[in-house]
Amino acid sequence: MNWRQVGELWLLEPPQAKGRLEFIGGSGLGTSPQLSYRRLLEALAQQGWAVQAWPFVPGFDHQLLAVQAWRAFRRQQERQGPGIRLPTLRLGHSMGCKLQLLAPDQGRGCGGCGLISFNNFAAGRSIPLLGELAPRLGVTTEFSPSPAEALRLIETSYGPPHNLVIRFRSDELDQSAQLFEALQRRPQDGSQWLELAGDHLTPASAGLRQQFLGGLGDGGRQRQLERLASAITQWWERLNSLRSSR
Repeated sequence: MNWRQVGELWLLEPPQAKGRLEFIGGSGLGTSPQLSYRRLLEALAQQGWAVQAWPFVPGFDHQLLAVQAWRAFRRQQERQGPGIRLPTLRLGHSMGCKLQLLAPDQGRGCGGCGLISFNNFAAGRSIPLLGELAPRLGVTTEFSPSPAEALRLIETSYGPPHNLVIRFRSDELDQSAQLFEALQRRPQDGSQWLELAGDHLTPASAGLRQQFLGGLGDGGRQRQLERLASAITQWWERLNSLRSSR
């Protein structure tokens, strides 16, 4: 399997895909997901996922970014035509989780979402220099929607009941607990929690090491990524088995 770019997306397609995986990475790392998250996404492709990764430049208007990502994924579906209708899992890391959850279709176009290391800090916390300069300049700068508003929208508007929230034990930037609580406040929520060894950069670090260091000494990271990919796929397969039995 080889990466190829079609329109805005980077694609990695196994010969016989069992599902479509729409991926958005974190702030900064998400600019080149085919490099930053290469090993994780390739591990998922090996398990039968047709991977579609959206690259983006971070900005303050997160709702706009969410709409742009959703449109890019929809255009790819239109290119493939009505004959290819694969079940769709949306996957996000860090800020990418927020963008997936803010999609304008409110999740109707997918069967669920994998949410890795959810991050929803205010702009001043995410960009320390901004937090120092904004009060001195007498301006207020915040992400749109704000952290509180994002959680409110997730609780009141996001639809799919089944989601996998993943936290790494050594992740000091993670806010998955707040996300999980917001999801659970929805009627008939079936979201699940998974905690794994690792830190905030675990989904991306092995790909970066492979790019710059040739993978030297990153066997532990690679095993973490393989466990992460397997956990996501196994959760999805259990979910589909449950749906089929009803």
